[in-house]
Amino acid sequence: MMKQNGIFIVFEGIDGAGKTCQMENIKEYMLRRGIDVVLTREPGGTVVGEKIRELLLNPAHQNMDDRCELLLYGAARAQHLKEVIIPALKQGQAVLCDRFHLSTVAYQGYGRGISRSVLEAVNDIATDGLSPDLTVILDVPAEVGFQRIRENREAPKDRLEQEKRAFFQKVREGYLKEAGERRENYLVVNGDRQIEAVAADIKKALEPLL
Repeated sequence: MMKQNGIFIVFEGIDGAGKTCQMENIKEYMLRRGIDVVLTREPGGTVVGEKIRELLLNPAHQNMDDRCELLLYGAARAQHLKEVIIPALKQGQAVLCDRFHLSTVAYQGYGRGISRSVLEAVNDIATDGLSPDLTVILDVPAEVGFQRIRENREAPKDRLEQEKRAFFQKVREGYLKEAGERRENYLVVNGDRQIEAVAADIKKALEPLL
């Protein structure tokens, strides 16, 4: 799939890694440089995607089958690309996305244990071959992510946030293993530091793309 002139940047990491904060920092950084930016998230970003997000994160759905979860993420991603990501890239905009395919690999693959072949089959349908120009993995220990969620969330934990620490440890290990095996276009940043220091590392990596 041709993405044409835009820049596609994805932010990844376990819950509580600081993705939202850094996306806002990079958005402001790009705007100051005169770059038109679209900020979006998965699952979500569209009316259909946000409805799917409600289903996925609702704590009442604890009995959701792992395969159902995977397919819902794939469905939301397909709609997201059609409505938001592809049109923005074709218009030459920079798309900053909170989670993409690597989240599926980390959470449903390493976390849930779904086979890689199944994950890739779903992703191939959802993305039609589109991949990010850069994937930023904000890496923090599971206990740091847990602490941040406790400190920063007024609302009750969602369905995924209620998973045990061991689950998030497997997810984190999955992110790091994927980055270690496929270093091209992957940037692992220590997220357990001052916000400004983390942002500086991301900006440096973005320079060749801007």
